[in-house]
Amino acid sequence: MDRSSGKVYTMQFWLLCFSNLLFSASFNMMIPELPAYLSSLGGEDYKGYIIGLFTLMAGLSRPFSGKLTDTIGRIPVMVFGSLVCVVCSLLYPLVSSVGAFLLLRFFHGFSTGFKPTGTSAYVADLVPFTRRGEAMGVVGLFSTIGLSLGPSIGGSIANAWGIMTMFRFSAVFALLSVVILIGMKETLHNRQSFRPRLLKISRHEILEPLVWAPMVITFLTYFSYGALLTIIPDFSAYLGLQNKGLFFTFFTASSIGIRLLAGKASDRYGRVPMLKISATLMAISMVMIGMANAPAALLAGALVYGVALGINSPAVTAWTIDLGLPEHRGRALGSMYIALEAGIGLGAFCSAGWYNNRPEHFPMVFYIMAGVTIFATIYLMFIYRNKYVRLMRKMIRVRLRSH
Repeated sequence: MDRSSGKVYTMQFWLLCFSNLLFSASFNMMIPELPAYLSSLGGEDYKGYIIGLFTLMAGLSRPFSGKLTDTIGRIPVMVFGSLVCVVCSLLYPLVSSVGAFLLLRFFHGFSTGFKPTGTSAYVADLVPFTRRGEAMGVVGLFSTIGLSLGPSIGGSIANAWGIMTMFRFSAVFALLSVVILIGMKETLHNRQSFRPRLLKISRHEILEPLVWAPMVITFLTYFSYGALLTIIPDFSAYLGLQNKGLFFTFFTASSIGIRLLAGKASDRYGRVPMLKISATLMAISMVMIGMANAPAALLAGALVYGVALGINSPAVTAWTIDLGLPEHRGRALGSMYIALEAGIGLGAFCSAGWYNNRPEHFPMVFYIMAGVTIFATIYLMFIYRNKYVRLMRKMIRVRLRSH
């Protein structure tokens, strides 16, 4: 990953990819099992909080992770995020009440509030602009492999040895991701030592105004993802699918197949055209899932959704980096991830409320998700204007020079 030579695929790059895979598998392996675990504690009516609280904390922590990424370095931020996964995974077996479980889920959100922000900034530091989408596609590919393997591994471990053992395996995966990071070279120049003052966030440091457009698209397209994480385990069981993680395996498999090509396509044809395609496909997949009346139909919808997500993720991440200033790269990525967490969190809360443990409500929930997602296409076609972004970029540069 030498920016000057244009080389992307170095040992540092592959180490980062494998760290991402292990981190993603760590917290995703428990997702299909958590609704039943919460119900066993007496919290059946709080299923929407499993994802909602996790993403709420992730979103709240983004301004801090963005600022720290731009000051103390990319690697310390990634290490902290992975260590949170280690600690929280070890604490789940000690939880014995609904309140304690929900509090732990809330603090577990620190992990994804930190790790992805540092990862994306690290890649952007070293990858040439002309191959940014491709590189983000490859890094995302490994995250998606972790997302795919995690639920299947977690389900298999839980079925064979119990959910407590599954939590311990989750901690091991996260710890291994930290071990990989420790030997990597920091990419941020002029690093600062950590001091408590860096945790003070001003109003201007919360969101990066240059990346409003990627934020809007991220929020609208990840709203449906929150719904999938929340009610697909119940919908799968309702349709007779024994393995509740199989839906996630199918959609991540199709996502894996398209990510690298999609990243290259966004470098060649532009981020916006690819995002229009992904949002439209995502809306179609929501309709397909809503109409599903058998496991095969549900898994077909999962495949289409995976293609849409595989196109979306590298394009929107590269677009965020394109629009932001290099000196505020962590803030720009943190802003985009705030929108991602807000979309997932609200999608989880809303879908759980609309579903309300009533199977006849499944189709309605997914049709609403289709409507929310298609608005992303409408926004890109009729509302977004690139001239406004260029003007804002110029104004911010003038303001920075004046200081």
